[in-house]
Amino acid sequence: MGYRVAVVGATGAVGREMLQTLAERNFPADKVHALASSKSAGRELSFGDDVTLTVEALDKFDFAAADIALFSAGGEISKAFAPKAGEAGCLVIDNSSTFRMDEDVPLIVPEVNADAVSGVTRANGGRNIIANPNCSTAQLVVALKPVHEAYGVRRVVVSTYQAVSGAGRPAMDELFNQTRGIFVNDSVQPEQFTKQIAFNAIPHIDVFLDDGFTKEEWKMSVETKKILDPSIELVAHCVRIPVFIGHSEAVFIETDQPIPEEEARKLLQDAEGCIVVDHRANEGYVTPHEAAGEDAVYISRIRKDPTVDNGLVLWCVSDNLRKGAALNSVQIAELVVERGISGR
Repeated sequence: MGYRVAVVGATGAVGREMLQTLAERNFPADKVHALASSKSAGRELSFGDDVTLTVEALDKFDFAAADIALFSAGGEISKAFAPKAGEAGCLVIDNSSTFRMDEDVPLIVPEVNADAVSGVTRANGGRNIIANPNCSTAQLVVALKPVHEAYGVRRVVVSTYQAVSGAGRPAMDELFNQTRGIFVNDSVQPEQFTKQIAFNAIPHIDVFLDDGFTKEEWKMSVETKKILDPSIELVAHCVRIPVFIGHSEAVFIETDQPIPEEEARKLLQDAEGCIVVDHRANEGYVTPHEAAGEDAVYISRIRKDPTVDNGLVLWCVSDNLRKGAALNSVQIAELVVERGISGR
C-alpha cells in the first residue's frame, strides 16, 4: 500500500530537500502533493529524476486527501494548518518550533527515541502531530545517545557554529551577495542578519531572552531534555558563521561514570547515524563543507577533558538541511510506516 504525502512549504530550501529525500529513499508514496502559498501555486518542482509536481495552494488543500504531511513553512503556518490536518486524520511531521514542547506532541529523532512515536495519535493521547527538533539539537542528541546509555551524561557544554541556510534561502542569498559585494568594494547592508555575515561570525541566533541567552540556546537545552533525558544539564552558545550548509558543534560532555576515550570512540563508531572520522593529523577530521549533502552525523576530535573527572570533548558536524530538517522528517515518516501508525 502506498501513502499520500503532502509537503507544506515545498518551494523553500527545506521543502525542496524534503521532496528530494523522499525520492532518494524511495518512500512508499502513491501521491505527493507539493503545497505552498497561493502566489506559488502552479509552479513546477522536480520529484526524483522523472516526476514533476505542480505546486498547489495550501489554503485550498483538503488534508483528508493526505495520510502524512511534512511541514516546513514556518511557525505561523504550522500553528494555523497543522491542527487542521491532524483533525482531518493526517499525521503531521512539523519542522517548526511551534509544538516541540507540548506534552501531547512527541519530539523525535528516530535514532534516539523512536518509541515516542506511539504517543502521536489521538487514540493514544496525541494530536496526530509529531515535532521535528531544532537542527542543532538533532545532530547533538544522535552523538550523545550512545554515550548517555553507557556512561550517563550529566552535563553538556556546547558551542555551535551554524550555517546561514538555517535561516532560510534569503539568508543564503545575503551571504552570497555580501561576499560578492565586498570583493568589488560595495557597502554591506545587513537585512536578514543583525550584522555583516560575510567574513564574520555573529554570536546571536533567534531572539534574546530575559536571562541573556537566545531562544536558539534555550531550545537546545529543553529539547535535549525532552528527547534524551530530563536530568541532563546543558548550556549552549550559538553562533552564525559564513557557511552555506552544515552546522558544526564543539561539545564538552561530563558523565556519571568514568569514560575511557577508546571505549567512547568505539561506541560512537557503532552508533546508528554516526560516522567517526578521527585521526590526529592534518585533514583527520570532517568539516561542514564535507558534511553537506550527506546524511550522517560526523564525529571528530574525540579526546578526554582533563578539567573534570569524567569528561569527553568532541567535534560534531552534519548537514542542517538534511539530518537537521528534511532527512529527520522523512525518517520519522518511515518510522510511522514501519510501525503501521495511522491518524485515522
